[in-house]
Amino acid sequence: MSKITIDDLAKIREQTRRQTTLRQGAGRVKMTVHMGTCGIAAGARDIMTAVLKEVETRGLHDVIVTNSGCAGLCSQEPMLTVETVDEPAPVKYVLITQEKVKKIIDSHVLQGNVVKEFALAVGSERTR
Repeated sequence: MSKITIDDLAKIREQTRRQTTLRQGAGRVKMTVHMGTCGIAAGARDIMTAVLKEVETRGLHDVIVTNSGCAGLCSQEPMLTVETVDEPAPVKYVLITQEKVKKIIDSHVLQGNVVKEFALAVGSERTR
């Protein structure tokens, strides 16, 4: 195994800085990956990685990515909630896969069209 170099550390630092900005910045859209124990067991960590990668790769600087605990629907995990400034209520997406993440970003985040076949509910408590 090779040793980590100063350049490697700089790359790690920059990647972490970008991801922190995604998680804490102000934005037009907030995407929340539900990461309670049941969500993690169902693959929520992979979903979080996929969401962060898509947001970063596409340069979506107005999208906040965050996480929360259990949403209370363990059989529907992994779950993702999307809130946008222009919509009156958040949308809860269920049984999320990495492929579904791409479609949700393409349709809902970028075009404002809820992906009805993945949505469990529109509306619930707001987190902001």
